[in-house]
Amino acid sequence: MHRGKMKTELEDFEESMRREINAFQNPKEGSKRPSRSVPAHENTKPGQSASSYKTGHLVKLAVRTKPLELDSVFEHHSTSISKLEAQLEAEKAAKKAGYPIIGHLIEIQRL
Repeated sequence: MHRGKMKTELEDFEESMRREINAFQNPKEGSKRPSRSVPAHENTKPGQSASSYKTGHLVKLAVRTKPLELDSVFEHHSTSISKLEAQLEAEKAAKKAGYPIIGHLIEIQRL
């Protein structure tokens, strides 16, 4: 009996992973996920739910416009499954949005 339960859990996990991979590789036209070409100001904004996205990472960076300014939090949603690539995309988006100084990485949350 225990072996049958484990097999069912494994099948459920495999099915879930197949759905996630298919959703990542074949996004629907009307989905809320932005493509990589979406401008930085259209990325995840404060107050927007990150749960509306299915795959990728939510990256939070400490950014500044001036050297002696307090850090601000910049959030960027990346569809990349790589943490490093997601961080690099977020840094590029922050610079494009007018934050020339990237302080440090606050958090990378997997979606």
